[in-house]
Amino acid sequence: MSHGFLLHMVFYLVAAVVLVPLAKRAGMGAVLGYLAAGAIIGPWGLSLIGNVEDVLSISEFGVVLMLFLIGLELEPRKLWSLRRPIFGWGGLQVVAVSAGLAGVAIALGIDWHIALVAGLALSLSSTAIVLATLGERKLLPSPAGSASFSILLFQDIAAIPMIALVPLLAMAGVVADHDEQGWMKAVKLLAVLLTLFACGRFLVNPVMRYLARTGLRELFTGFALLLIIGICLLMEWVGLSLALGTFTAGVLLADSEYRHQLISDLEPFKGLLLGLFFMAVGMSADFGLLLAQPWLVLGLTCALLLVKGGLLYGMSFWFDIPRGQRLFFALLMSQGGEFAFVVFGTAVDAKVLPPATGALLVVVVTLSMVATPLLLLLHDKLVAPRLRTGKKKREADKIAVENPVIIAGFGRFGQIVGRLLAANRIGVTVLDHDPDQIELLRKFGYEVFYGDATRIDLLEAAGIGKASALVIAIDTVDDSLELVDAVRERYPDLTILARARNVSHYYSLLDRGVTLIERETFEASLQLGAKVLQQLGFGADRAEQAARIFRTHNLKTLLEVYPHQQDQDEMVSITRKGRLELEEMMAGDAAAFRDAENAAASKP
Repeated sequence: MSHGFLLHMVFYLVAAVVLVPLAKRAGMGAVLGYLAAGAIIGPWGLSLIGNVEDVLSISEFGVVLMLFLIGLELEPRKLWSLRRPIFGWGGLQVVAVSAGLAGVAIALGIDWHIALVAGLALSLSSTAIVLATLGERKLLPSPAGSASFSILLFQDIAAIPMIALVPLLAMAGVVADHDEQGWMKAVKLLAVLLTLFACGRFLVNPVMRYLARTGLRELFTGFALLLIIGICLLMEWVGLSLALGTFTAGVLLADSEYRHQLISDLEPFKGLLLGLFFMAVGMSADFGLLLAQPWLVLGLTCALLLVKGGLLYGMSFWFDIPRGQRLFFALLMSQGGEFAFVVFGTAVDAKVLPPATGALLVVVVTLSMVATPLLLLLHDKLVAPRLRTGKKKREADKIAVENPVIIAGFGRFGQIVGRLLAANRIGVTVLDHDPDQIELLRKFGYEVFYGDATRIDLLEAAGIGKASALVIAIDTVDDSLELVDAVRERYPDLTILARARNVSHYYSLLDRGVTLIERETFEASLQLGAKVLQQLGFGADRAEQAARIFRTHNLKTLLEVYPHQQDQDEMVSITRKGRLELEEMMAGDAAAFRDAENAAASKP
């Protein structure tokens, strides 16, 4: 391994480790951190990296992985259930923005091939920036967030045919004797898609099933990477788009029982290679253009944000977005996206875009990404109060009672706990943050108080200092853990009983010293399983005994696995051993029941 290669790796990692966290903390997202890291170590920065093209070609594998994983996520049934917002709103956004931007370019005298490619590519927004921003602000469930997510999903789908369309635009400019080549490409594409479908249906699943039985996860991961590389080689061999092939393969495998395993195995590679891709884009961006023609570059960036943002604002009226969120939605989606880099690169390679134009557009997209967080910060200062949806935030109720039990969260789980306690004449103080739910429950005679149960001052007003127990039945895992931390700090001796949403939540509660935990679906599932056994001929006593054995053994295994959460091999070993033990216990119990039945039958 050469000294230069190792040195370059150090440069990449140091730049990423330093700048990406800084960008995240500044609220600008990881993508901008990678772009900035690439710009700093590239030719227009410290010139630490020389051959950017080699880096870009390697890192493009990250884009291929991303497309494959997007395909895996797009189950046909899921797409159909979301068809209106995805294909209706998303299709309208891509068509309207593409037509608007291309129309402006053609009106300025730009060749229609270039205008169309630029319009299509610039209609796409940055999935990474938009989703990260919505997640940080907890606005994903809002109307603006839901519309943005649906449009981004359509854009991810639309990017694939866009990339495939670019070579066809190149062929449209050639003479007619090349028409046969276009037909041949179409035939090749159809043949490849049929081959991928057949392989996914009859070859890939059996191979993955065989590898899964070995228990060696690295073989499964290796096969997943082999699958992607093999598809890339096949598409390259027939002269077709790598992106189209890998995306299609992902969609064809979306119904596979190994879909989630493939996603979890490939996700780390995708993240690393995508980071390298964005760094390579930052390195290859010709910032000399910004220095040489600042007014042109800045003017085009402003034009993109204004035209695209204006069209998005107009469309927000059709997307059921409240007035207070329309400007936020338009600014959030107005930047260029990651796929634009791929489309422009493909267009330059296909000679649809001149290299100088491609370089200029890459700089414009990069600057639009940088501008988005800044525009949103400005927006927060001016119109943030209008973003709030629904009614004005209600003040917490004044609580004048003190009961031995406080229940935080009064959804389906908390209601059952509260009803049981109330039936036994035990006083309960209930806190919930859903005003509509509270009004409904009060009509049925429940005394429920409005307030954020994670606020320690509100709990103190509810008499937590004199309470005997706190029941945590909050839906959100993070809020549940935050409440445990706050209560443990102020009232370390208070008995806490908590509902766990899943095993990970269960372990997080154990980490915080909570030992009285119930998994929300476990008991109901166990009782239903016992009823299934009865339907299959088991006696009621034997079915209940089987459920009791399973309950005890499951808890024992859960606690045995707990210290080994970071050691997957040990977790698998303990779980497999526990499964064999459980089967032996069930077999022994079945034998005991048979002996008892035989003894009872033999009595006169």
